[in-house]
Amino acid sequence: MPVAESAQTLDRGVRVLLAVADAPAGRSVAELAAELGLARPIVYRLLATLAAHGLVRRAGDGTYRVGLAVLDLARRVQPLLRDAALPVLRALAERIGATAHLTVVDSGEALAVAVVEPSWTDYHVAYRVGSRHPLGRGAAGRAILVARDPDPAGPSYLVTEGELQPGARGVAAAVLGVPGLEASVGVVALGDLVPADVGPHVVAAAAQLAAALR
Repeated sequence: MPVAESAQTLDRGVRVLLAVADAPAGRSVAELAAELGLARPIVYRLLATLAAHGLVRRAGDGTYRVGLAVLDLARRVQPLLRDAALPVLRALAERIGATAHLTVVDSGEALAVAVVEPSWTDYHVAYRVGSRHPLGRGAAGRAILVARDPDPAGPSYLVTEGELQPGARGVAAAVLGVPGLEASVGVVALGDLVPADVGPHVVAAAAQLAAALR
């Protein structure tokens, strides 16, 4: 197959996969063909190839949905995210004197993928990489939820207290402008964070990480 034709096939396959991913309820072959401007036989062939690799699956109603192999790909991205986030989190933790963390959405939950504790404080909140919690609890998850339906007049960071650990206050801001990534950068401490002072630093750290990932 010529290089140009191979590139076109790959481009079409990626477009089909992204279109399927954008529709949690599934997309039919006819819908995909109309949306992407492709002939149905081409869409059929592309879906068959994606399905063979587990990236899409055919539901009982004939529509196509994202396959479980996408989750495996997402997990493989986490180390890359962690490498990019650690310098940003380290600077934030040292500046604020609080535990800094990067949280992403994984299987509908908030998952901590990188954590840095400050080196100069007498005590700090212990926060384990791999910790999970509902998106609706804690500043990290709430910041991600707000980013899904942003209010231009709303705050640029979220503050919670005692939702995940008694006495702990969290401040987090969403990582914006990175396609396919739902994440937040945040800090957590035992009640001694002043949101008005800390919030702008957290927002700046989230923006710095977003720039590094683009």
